[in-house]
Amino acid sequence: MKKHLMALAAITAVGTAVLAYLFLTKQITPARASSQAHDVDRLFSVLFAIASFFLVLCLGGLVYSLIFFRRRKGDESDGPAMFGHAPLEVTWTLVPLAIVIVLAIIGAFVLQSVTAAPKEELDVRVSAFQFGWQFNYPNEGLQTNELRLPIGQPVRFTLTSRDVIHDFWVPEFRIKEDAVPGMETTLRITPDRLGDYWALCNELCGIGHAYMRAPVKVVTQEQYRSWIEGLKKEKGS
Repeated sequence: MKKHLMALAAITAVGTAVLAYLFLTKQITPARASSQAHDVDRLFSVLFAIASFFLVLCLGGLVYSLIFFRRRKGDESDGPAMFGHAPLEVTWTLVPLAIVIVLAIIGAFVLQSVTAAPKEELDVRVSAFQFGWQFNYPNEGLQTNELRLPIGQPVRFTLTSRDVIHDFWVPEFRIKEDAVPGMETTLRITPDRLGDYWALCNELCGIGHAYMRAPVKVVTQEQYRSWIEGLKKEKGS
């Protein structure tokens, strides 16, 4: 039995390492474009590593048992009777419980980190409707259908909806938040990567749901101010 346990342990270790390597070295998620995205991806990596371990342990144990403990040809005898194994039952109860508690604590810290209110936030009010987005910059007195954000500037999005429930999501920012009729919700993002992205609706909201998107640009502080001034001139004319 010791030989079989050592073999299963080796299979589990190698399988977990291979899965973790493939996941951690391959970019299977969108590029990270906010400081919050780094925290979320680190947490996801921990969850994936733990899930990989149990996946390989369970499937590896199943396949190993089918190969080495299968009934041999001509063997008509019954297997040994099992009457329970208290230490094993306690182990497979307490170990998952401990893992869930630890992950809940880690998740709480990550949640606190990504929702913390920094100083000097840029205020952007987001109004969702079937099937589009409207962005208001109250400090500038401007309204636009395109979202532009200065890199490194913490942003507080205040979201609401004019009709049904929508969900504001920029995949590269990772964090998303519902836009709900009759109430305001808050989303905090600090963009940290220049580029062009899309704001999507991640809540099925009607026949045009798939086309409910808006361009998002993360630009330098100078480009952002130039854009704001240009909009003010257009508004004034």
